[in-house]
Amino acid sequence: MIKEAAAELYPQFPYEAEIKYSGKFKPYNANVKLFVNPFGGGTLQFHLSSHWKSVSREIQIGLLQDLLLKILKKRLKPYLSSTSSIEIYHIFMKKLHLAAPKDHVEPQLLGSFQRVNEAYFSGMIELTNLEWGTDSFSLLGRYAYGSDTITISRALSQHQELLDFVMYHEMLHKKHKYTQKNGKSFHHSKAFRADEQKFEHYAELEKKLARLPRKRSFSPFF
Repeated sequence: MIKEAAAELYPQFPYEAEIKYSGKFKPYNANVKLFVNPFGGGTLQFHLSSHWKSVSREIQIGLLQDLLLKILKKRLKPYLSSTSSIEIYHIFMKKLHLAAPKDHVEPQLLGSFQRVNEAYFSGMIELTNLEWGTDSFSLLGRYAYGSDTITISRALSQHQELLDFVMYHEMLHKKHKYTQKNGKSFHHSKAFRADEQKFEHYAELEKKLARLPRKRSFSPFF
């Protein structure tokens, strides 16, 4: 399957490759690592959530091609920037939330989700899984498409206004999804940024987030 995925993108492919499925990954997560041989070529290791085993071959090929473009496009030229399999893979990812079970909803986060949903989305955003992350200011929020999960840093549990602000940002990811161009995924479109600034006291809250303690490099949103 890797050879089939690579052949469509690159006329020459000097790498060995293998796929490993893991039950330790969150649903539909995946990554790839490149181990370079100093004498040329090397090995690619694809690590996929075990959930991918039941997905069609064409969609899995699209996933592998998307990962290949992310890690190899500057190394191997010429290459295609997209394929029909990649497009089908992204359609699949954007619709996963419809089938994802909603079985992990933290009560305090549910309250935040409902407040924000009513105030800014007319109650139209479908409920996601809602879970606390670590007690950290380095990553305040994340939305995972594969499991339809919003994760919020526990450090915001005592800051309702900031909690709702970060929740709004992650809910916008669910609303806007993402776009692709030339092998890259873009999660913060112009429409996303325009909506983000509709949150009440946006500029003031941005400054408050920037003043939070920063023990590590600060990357508040994903």
